[in-house]
Amino acid sequence: MQDDAAPRDGGGDDAVARDAAEEASAFSHPEVAPDVTMAYGAHPDQVIDFYAPRDPDPEVPAPVVVVLHGGAWRAPYDRRHITPFADFLTRRGFAVANVEYRRGETAPPAPGGPVIPAQGGPTDPGRDDAVPSEAGGTATGGPVAGRWPDTFDDVAAALDALPALVRRALPQADPLRMVITGHSAGGHLALWAAARHLLPADAPWRTDRPAPLRGVVALAPIADFEVAEKLDVCGGASRQLLGGEATFAERLPYADPVRLLPTGIATTLVQGRTDIVVPQAVAESYADAAAKAGEVVGLTLLEDVGHFPLIDPAADACAVVAEEIAQLAW
Repeated sequence: MQDDAAPRDGGGDDAVARDAAEEASAFSHPEVAPDVTMAYGAHPDQVIDFYAPRDPDPEVPAPVVVVLHGGAWRAPYDRRHITPFADFLTRRGFAVANVEYRRGETAPPAPGGPVIPAQGGPTDPGRDDAVPSEAGGTATGGPVAGRWPDTFDDVAAALDALPALVRRALPQADPLRMVITGHSAGGHLALWAAARHLLPADAPWRTDRPAPLRGVVALAPIADFEVAEKLDVCGGASRQLLGGEATFAERLPYADPVRLLPTGIATTLVQGRTDIVVPQAVAESYADAAAKAGEVVGLTLLEDVGHFPLIDPAADACAVVAEEIAQLAW
């Protein structure tokens, strides 16, 4: 998933080797098919996979965990890579809604190529303002991150549609006990989805009240775009998501979670201390901004944990994530 050409904070041979091993473990699990898939729009990516809880208590409706996958908002990464994590949560008693959304355009993968290609972005890491090419991807050769405004349109539409879809797809679940979680770029979207009531008045995604969520658990989230850009997180993905250098600053108030505080919704960030993909400094900046806004945001820092164990069912860190979700959901 990583592009070794892109700078990574805290690098070094040992850190890169450990990151690669953690990534390999996280992506070694087979894809888990959902119990049912439902659409929230007409585009093929506007779908949600639903997973029923395993061995549910018939007397107690299960909480719903909304999962937003990562992958730097880039098209090669879809919801399939996080299905083992979704399945892991169902074995902890949760119902799961795994949301797909439109991501950046890219050229079709080569026949026989990897399902999960590099997420680093442009082949020239200095070009963090790469623009889409006519053939797909960017002028510098990598897939562009996100679509403006489509990525945000989809997450907003999915969250608005979820309560009704949950009632149809998962009758054993309780849509009034919903926690949203997301990993990396999905962590950004989870924080953003919980803050739509704080968006500028002219934002099409703004709501007139906080989302009906029990809480947010953001996993190594890209939670502060300016800090992320300084660290060149995922090859300038935040800048690409907002359309490049020309529109980055003007779109920050509509997209950057660190500018949408306080939310009034219980929020916890889970972050590996040895994460070289989305470094600890990004989560810390969000937590500090929340404190300055008068809101306490939990920040769980895991020793000797990088980016990928948070969604790896074989890793102890994944059990910590499930516990953080449980503390908000039950």
